[in-house]
Amino acid sequence: MPTAQSHTLSKEERLCSRTLIEKLFDKGGSHSMSAFPLRAVWRKVSCNDGGAPVAILISVPKRCFKRAVKRNRVKRQVREAYRNHKNILATKMKAEGESTLAIAFIWLDNKLHPSMTVEKRVVDLLERINEKL
Repeated sequence: MPTAQSHTLSKEERLCSRTLIEKLFDKGGSHSMSAFPLRAVWRKVSCNDGGAPVAILISVPKRCFKRAVKRNRVKRQVREAYRNHKNILATKMKAEGESTLAIAFIWLDNKLHPSMTVEKRVVDLLERINEKL
């Protein structure tokens, strides 16, 4: 399992479980905040399997970009920004122990943005989530 200083994004750090995704988007218990062009929906989920302290999901709706090339570019930008700054949340969640923080990053705009802008917004969201925890 990667350490908090590791700059990789492993399979355990990706939110794939249908039940966890449903828990994340169910009514009640989830929190949401925006930093345009991104919105983050997050929730603490009790997890006994010893997985990663933070798991993410990135969603770029088809109504924003009809072409898959553009959707994939945005997902790659968000993934890279998270990968470089994930230690903001990972160290705090590791200290807490048995719970996992599930985060969904949802793209809101129908225009592409430079990577630096996307990175600033991701860092802003991660820091604000860290304050709320």
